[in-house]
Amino acid sequence: MITLFVEEESGERSPIEVPTDMQLSLMEVLKASEYPVLATCGGMAICATCHVEVVEGDEHYKEATDPELDMLDTLPEVTDASRLACQMRLADDMDGMVVRILASEEEY
Repeated sequence: MITLFVEEESGERSPIEVPTDMQLSLMEVLKASEYPVLATCGGMAICATCHVEVVEGDEHYKEATDPELDMLDTLPEVTDASRLACQMRLADDMDGMVVRILASEEEY
């Protein structure tokens, strides 16, 4: 089990405890935890409705893949730490990672 944190606009951080042995993506965990992540494409990295920012955590989780970067380039508000949650598989070294959800339902 690891603990991830979701940072709200106010700066408050809410923990989510998740197992790493089920090959879940961050998108699946956020949806199951009832965060406002649409994930319209179901995790195929073609809609960007699961856009998050890695606020704190291992630096290599801030690096997106080329297909992910192509999709992120279509968004108005992207940071150097932007990722698509559907492309982030949970792993033990993500323990303590902090993410902020950037996708908003109003944009889609």
